[in-house]
Amino acid sequence: MGRLIRYEGVGSRLVQRVKIDPAILKFEMSLARPLSRSVRLNGFATCLRLEEIYWEVLADMARINECSINALLSYVDREVHLRHGGVKNFSGLIRVVCVMHLSGAARGVAGTSQKQFFWG
Repeated sequence: MGRLIRYEGVGSRLVQRVKIDPAILKFEMSLARPLSRSVRLNGFATCLRLEEIYWEVLADMARINECSINALLSYVDREVHLRHGGVKNFSGLIRVVCVMHLSGAARGVAGTSQKQFFWG
């Protein structure tokens, strides 16, 4: 049976039963801690600030693609410039790419690369 979720405040009332409680799924606060790393995107040095969990997903994607995280990020940067003229929020783009990668893994899409998710 799911946990109960209630509104806080005046007249707290039952909202719904939750089947998956995101607050107890092996959550570690350290995964939400932002980390800044120096990366080289197509020859240009820059700093990218992402939460630790995203760096772990990027490491997994790089392992699957048999490349470094820098090479993976350079590929995404190059493709977004070629196909869409660039992006204003590269960190946000990388978070979306990571979520799409995890979404495909959750659906059991075997051998799906970030290119298939990101570019269709």
